[in-house]
Amino acid sequence: MGGATRGGAPEDDPGGDCPRREPRALPDPPPATAYRDYFVMLLYRIPTPIAVCRADGLVLIANPAMAAQWGAVPGELRGRNLLDRFRPRDPAQIARIMEALRLGRRSRYPVEVRWRTGPGEPERQGELTIDPVGDPSAAPPALLALLREDGGAAAPPAVPRAAASPVEARILALAAGGTTTAAIGSALGLTVDGVNYHLTRLARRWRVQGRTALVAKAYVLGVLAPDRWPPAPAAPEDGGAHPTAP
Repeated sequence: MGGATRGGAPEDDPGGDCPRREPRALPDPPPATAYRDYFVMLLYRIPTPIAVCRADGLVLIANPAMAAQWGAVPGELRGRNLLDRFRPRDPAQIARIMEALRLGRRSRYPVEVRWRTGPGEPERQGELTIDPVGDPSAAPPALLALLREDGGAAAPPAVPRAAASPVEARILALAAGGTTTAAIGSALGLTVDGVNYHLTRLARRWRVQGRTALVAKAYVLGVLAPDRWPPAPAAPEDGGAHPTAP
């Protein structure tokens, strides 16, 4: 019979009792710009200093933690060269990495470096991990650079550990979580002007501009705990917030 299968079940045809099910259309994928926005948002929340650069070292994008190593904000790093700040212990290693990239090798390259966050600051030392990223056919590829300072994943402060008062540390923790100035004031019993006063005072002391750079510097100095979400001040015994002289 034309309307039934061998086992007696009706066939799935337009003339039978069971109408054909139309395939459900899949939703359109998000535009490429949306993925870039997600990447940038994630990059800016990571406390590890990270930059994406060209094969010659010119920075394409950097997060606040990396910008803090320059005493700058992320936008000011675009077009600058990583080698202007981070000096390799073995300059010949850079030439070897460039040659490996030219030959299409895609390995992870650790580079021991030294740098200063600003004039008069003590010299730091650590490791830049260089990873080729992007389209495998691109030659040369873009590079992902992650900075780790010797002594642990959280970089020690370049200023005394008494870097922020308890109130300032709580303001920074709320700001790091995206709380508005008015909401920070309500949570801490301060006026909006009072919150702005503390943020301005910190910006002058740490020589940074903008809330994003303040939060990045707070992580670099150990004022905020690197392993807490929502953000929270680091414990005093771990190098967190202590009273500071006016």
